[in-house]
Amino acid sequence: MEVPDSADLLGRIQKALDGFLADHEPKLRAMGEELAPMTEEVAQFLSGGKRLRPRFCFWGHLGAGGLDSDEIVQAAAALELFQACAIIHDDVMDGSDTRRGRPAVHRRFADLHADEGWEGSADAFGNGAAILLGDLCLAWADEQLMSSGIVNPEARHVFDTMRAELMAGQYLDLLEQVRGHSTVESALRVARFKSAKYTIVEPLHLGGCLASASPEVLGTYTAYGMPLGEAFQLRDDLLGVFGDPSVTGKPAGDDLREGKRTALVALALERATDSQAALVRRLLGDPALDLAGVEALQDVLIETGAVDRVEDLISDRTAQALAALDDTAVAAEAVTVLRELAVAATARAH
Repeated sequence: MEVPDSADLLGRIQKALDGFLADHEPKLRAMGEELAPMTEEVAQFLSGGKRLRPRFCFWGHLGAGGLDSDEIVQAAAALELFQACAIIHDDVMDGSDTRRGRPAVHRRFADLHADEGWEGSADAFGNGAAILLGDLCLAWADEQLMSSGIVNPEARHVFDTMRAELMAGQYLDLLEQVRGHSTVESALRVARFKSAKYTIVEPLHLGGCLASASPEVLGTYTAYGMPLGEAFQLRDDLLGVFGDPSVTGKPAGDDLREGKRTALVALALERATDSQAALVRRLLGDPALDLAGVEALQDVLIETGAVDRVEDLISDRTAQALAALDDTAVAAEAVTVLRELAVAATARAH
């Protein structure tokens, strides 16, 4: 097997997305020029990123004996539209103002409303427009996947399952926030369905099924993807509190302002003194939390040992994922890349 160059693969994924949008933009504009901001936002949103989900799908395909082709790149690229739907909706639910160093989609539409001097609530308009744009991305993800021409019933089932699991995981995440408490296990359950499965496991399975993967190969993908997906989310939890805004594209401590009930927070509360726990409960979820408040919460997370424990969990789960690739039926060239992707998905960036 000739191993595709990583940069070349990323370029091909972008080309597939650009081509899909170029075909669909005129269809929207034909309904009315007022729809131009919709396609412009999607194009902007799809113009960058790590492309982890398409890459896992692509290598899941080659690892199961599939061939490199424009069709598998087209199918894999559809996962970026699916991811766009998830992020756009997630930002609305969390009330996040920033994404990838720019105003979140709902904020950009709220700004459009204000700039135009339209009637009614700018925030309500922004939220409504973002929900619709996320729905459009979800519909387009389905269309791009099916337009690849290589989808079989097994792959279709994986894609349908992935969509349902993500929505269920999002709801579980909402429940974690409003209940006002969480355990490490409940936070990890959210991570499995909101992140682990749709980021790694299901993309691998989708690519594998598109190549009629054997049960053994799919089993390896699950054994690799589940712990790695949890490690990926745990790293994201740390970045949401301690990450450099120039890297994360979001203000420092944004997850603290949003009141995210992550495994990191659950671990801290399990180990906190009464005064530390009271501080967390008082400050966590305060949308007006200033830098001093962020630093006070960061100190509790560090002093309780929660940060070190999360780092241990990341290391342990990454090791489990890598061990699953030993003595496997997955093609050797794909195993090499999957090992590299494991490092990329969990690397420190703060």
